[in-house]
Amino acid sequence: MTQRIIIAGTGFAGMWAALAAARAVSLAGRDGDIEITAISPVPRLHIRPRFYEQAFGEMSPDIGPLLSAVGVGHLVGTVESIDVRRQEIAYACNSGKLSICSFDKFVLAAGSRLFIPDIPGVERHCFNVDQLTSAMALDEHLRSLADKPETVARNTVVVAGGGFTGIETAAELPARLREILGEKAKVRVVIVEQAPDIGPDLGPGPRPVISEALAACGVEVIVSTGVVAVDPNGVDTSDGKRIESNTVIWTAGMRAHPLAAQIPGEHDRFGRVHADQYLHAKGVPGVFVTGDVAVAATDQIGNTTAMSCQHALSLGRVAGYNAGAELTGLPLHAYSQPKYVTCLDLGPWGAVYTEGWDRKVHLSGEKAKSLKRTINTQRIYPPEASRDAAFAVANPDFVLA
Repeated sequence: MTQRIIIAGTGFAGMWAALAAARAVSLAGRDGDIEITAISPVPRLHIRPRFYEQAFGEMSPDIGPLLSAVGVGHLVGTVESIDVRRQEIAYACNSGKLSICSFDKFVLAAGSRLFIPDIPGVERHCFNVDQLTSAMALDEHLRSLADKPETVARNTVVVAGGGFTGIETAAELPARLREILGEKAKVRVVIVEQAPDIGPDLGPGPRPVISEALAACGVEVIVSTGVVAVDPNGVDTSDGKRIESNTVIWTAGMRAHPLAAQIPGEHDRFGRVHADQYLHAKGVPGVFVTGDVAVAATDQIGNTTAMSCQHALSLGRVAGYNAGAELTGLPLHAYSQPKYVTCLDLGPWGAVYTEGWDRKVHLSGEKAKSLKRTINTQRIYPPEASRDAAFAVANPDFVLA
């Protein structure tokens, strides 16, 4: 009887889970005995770490041929519910029709979503770069500003949130606005961050570099201040001030996909499911969690996974391999990712590259920018649509260069 592995999602973790599961099944000589199916609205890998850029034609490569090359099927649809007791999922086709599918192993790789707080006007009036469609909507809006009368509000962009995404987005904007509005336009880009420092989660290590770069790019930073209301013409802040702006971009906070809440067991404050060393959802037989829906130990000194592409690439490989290994009798592989790095794009100024959880700066400026380009345009992209090429880099202990 054919056994089935179902993978929900074809993002970084989902794609690599599919490739790694196929590799495990092949290693065990079980090709044809085990059916591997990935479910997502389209068989594409959205290159989410690049959504602050403008090269939209490069940000959604088709992975259909790659999945076919390794024997993974793709169902066009969205997983709506998970019944872990019956080992079934319900998924909706793009037409809306609901279907039921059973599984022997299930890998939840549904990713994360931008957290929209209950602040007046945020959901209705803010733009974001969380999904490809929203990044393209922001780009269309920015380009439309050239058709509006020149005002302070037209020329001002407020970025709400001074974390990783907020910094990368803001650093691009002054040059982007001048390209649209003209070199002589009096543009203003402001980051509003409620923490006492810019990049609160990035720590003090790279902060001087970030501050220098943002100043050089022409980005203002307001800290210890939150957004309390947004309307089409501006932002009200918690210190009682008003910033006139027709463009407010929300970047503050992420949460695990709502499907994670359907997995029993412990969840963290971001909604992620606690996983064991093999990326099983703890206490839930047959279910693996990976990528942004999983929280797992990266090492033996207390660090845990971040909601990042960096971790998703390895988490996906391990979860997918273990799903296949458990069905075929191969030894399981424990997840471990002790090396932690960050590479933050800082617009025309360059970038900053750090290593370690204390984020010690190793490169900055143009040298770091060159590395960032390599990461963004090569290292995080799918392999070629070849079984041999995919399997060569789909092993669970593959070290990301």
